[in-house]
Amino acid sequence: MSTVEDKIAALGLKLPEVVPPLATYQPAVRSGAYVFTSGQLPMVDGAVPVTGKVGAEVSAERAKELAVTSVLNALAAVKSVVGDLDRIVRVVKIVGFVASTPDFTGQPGVVNGASELIGEVLGEKGAHARSAVGVAVLPLDAPVEIEIQVEVRG
Repeated sequence: MSTVEDKIAALGLKLPEVVPPLATYQPAVRSGAYVFTSGQLPMVDGAVPVTGKVGAEVSAERAKELAVTSVLNALAAVKSVVGDLDRIVRVVKIVGFVASTPDFTGQPGVVNGASELIGEVLGEKGAHARSAVGVAVLPLDAPVEIEIQVEVRG
């Protein structure tokens, strides 16, 4: 197990298996020193555990937890391409999409779930640029979707 995975385990979390694509795409692709993930939903055992809009059916706190699940799925996608998360040199960018009601403006707080986990398990390597975007709807009526871009060595 990698040091990054040890840190994930120390938080009481587990790196999941890669979520199979829901359509025609790859969970992650490598181009040179960079790995780009597709958007990752908060899938657990093949399903989205909570559906709906943040600000209506889903609380901001629950959505923040779902962002953690989504970024774990993104890390699993990165691992599937590079074999070991300890090869991450830095997280370059996180993009978070939050399906929310028109009056909900807390998207950055929701996406903090992903950013905070990345910071905890990668330290300085996890310092990243970020976008947090509110959208009308996401696939499978998921409340959150996260994609990451990382630089890797070797």
